[in-house]
Order: sequence, then structure tokens, then C-alpha cells
Amino acid sequence: MQTIEAYRSSFITYLENQLATKEPKNLYDPINYILGLGGKRLRPVLTLMSAEIFGTDYKKALDAALAIEVFHNFSLIHDDIMDDAPLRRGNETVHEKWDINTGILSGDAMLIGAYQLFENYEGDTFRQLAQLFSKTALEVCEGQQYDIDFETRDDVTIPEYLKMIEYKTAVLVAAALKMGGIIANASLELQNSIYDFGRNLGIAFQLQDDYLDAFGDPKTFGKQIGGDIIENKKTFLYLTALEIAAAEQQKELQDLFSFQPKNPSDKIELTKSIFVESGAVTAIQQEIERYTKNAFADLNQLSISEEKKNLLKEFGENLMRRKV
Repeated sequence: MQTIEAYRSSFITYLENQLATKEPKNLYDPINYILGLGGKRLRPVLTLMSAEIFGTDYKKALDAALAIEVFHNFSLIHDDIMDDAPLRRGNETVHEKWDINTGILSGDAMLIGAYQLFENYEGDTFRQLAQLFSKTALEVCEGQQYDIDFETRDDVTIPEYLKMIEYKTAVLVAAALKMGGIIANASLELQNSIYDFGRNLGIAFQLQDDYLDAFGDPKTFGKQIGGDIIENKKTFLYLTALEIAAAEQQKELQDLFSFQPKNPSDKIELTKSIFVESGAVTAIQQEIERYTKNAFADLNQLSISEEKKNLLKEFGENLMRRKV
């Protein structure tokens, strides 16, 4: 087994070797741009780790890992367009740097390119990878649609929100791990167990992201702080505050989320104060911990060595301690 940083370094080297100047430049330059912006690379790292955990050389999983990363970044380009987001990883989003049409088309090309990478696998491995990828990609789209639908609904529940983030974020983390198992020809039981670990870890990760969107450090978070608040997103923090805040705070929160002020910083600060005072911040921290513990419980069910379990546990713990 390698260290987490060694897997990340190997993947980045592989990714950089795949980037090339191609024509038409206005199609491929945005792809190289978004893939070159950095990021945690957590999904491809999980694919490489999983392959070795189940007994095969991680290098055999590099194309699947790259497919996961290309698809993830494709979804970010389109998400940023839908959210009209100005920043991604501290840099201009693709549609801001180029334009919306370019973002849509380059994103489409990335989705196709992700599928093409599975063609480097043969027979049953290709079929299983493609089936899992198709299922996951559709679930991500479903999660995104739920997210959009929630913007115009006033009756969103916390269980509905958790389902949305499971589809929009967690299933891709889970699929990244299962792909490593497929490439290593692990048993279906092991593949499903590591999928469940990834699903719970992915939900915890997205809840942490929601928390950092409001309370992260703008110097390190890489996205606009308070973006969800500005966009009136019905996040776990918002929904929980509506449930447990005092009646006066509930009304103030609903009023804040009913318009777009000229000075969004005031809206962000007022909303954050309600999140803190109502106990919503404490609630989301407890929920992050609960899903992280669920993930580690899934991990304990895996029939692998303690050394390998500890590597996955270390990855999960680092993820939950992140500030970016």
C-alpha cells in the first residue's frame, strides 16, 4: 500500500500527462483549465486506494480514477453555470472566464471523455464499470434536479435534503471506491461494503461542505463564502434552524431568504448568527459526526487487514478535519 499523498501524487502526474493542447482550442482549453485548478482529488485517490486494498496494482485503476475526476469536474462546470457562481477553487469559473455556451459544450465533451476512458478496460470489467458509471451519473443528475426544485419549494424536509446530497455528492464517492473493487475483481459483497462506506463518508463530506460554505475561511475555502445563503439554498443549516429556532428567528430567516439584497454581506452575517444562536451549527456538527461514524462502522465490516482499514480511516478523518 502507498500513502494517501503518494496516490494523489501519482494521479496528478497521470492527469497532467493526459492534458494536451487540442483543436478547437475553445473546446479543450476550458477542460484543461478546470482539470488544472487543483482540488482535493479525493475521488480518484479513493479509486486507486480501493484497487490496492483488494489486491491489485493501483496503476490498473488510473483510467477509472481519471474518468471519475473528469466527470466530477464536468458536473462542477454545469453546477457553476446553474448557480451563476463566480469562483471555483479560488479562480474564475469556466463560464465567467469564457462564456456560458463554452461551459456547456466543454462540459459535454468531458462527460463523453469520461466514458471513453472505460474503453481501456476489457470484457466484464468494462461492462461493470460502465454500468456503475451510468447509474451514478444519472443519480448525480437527479440530485442536481432535487437541488434546483428545492429552490422554489417551501416544504423541503431534512430527510429530502439528505437524499439530495446523497445523490448529488455521496454516490460518486461511493462509486469511486467500488470501481477499485471492480478492477481488482473483488467479491460483490466487498464491493458493496466499500460502496456503503463511501456513501456515508460522502454524506458527511457534503454536510461539512455546507458548514464551510457559511463558516469557512475565505482564504482557504476556494469558493465564495455564504454562496448558499446568497442563492437562498435550503441547506441542512437552514432547514434545521427553521425547525428549532425561536419563532421570531424563524420569521427573520424566512424573510432573509425571500429576496436578494443589494449588500449580500449583511444577509450572510444575519443568517449565520441565526444558525449559531438557534443551535443549527451544533446540529450539523453532530450529523457530520454521525455519518462519519456510520462510515467507519461499514469499514469495520470489510474483510481486509487492519492496516488497510486504518488507511481508509485516516483518509476519512483527514476529510472531516479539512478547512477547505
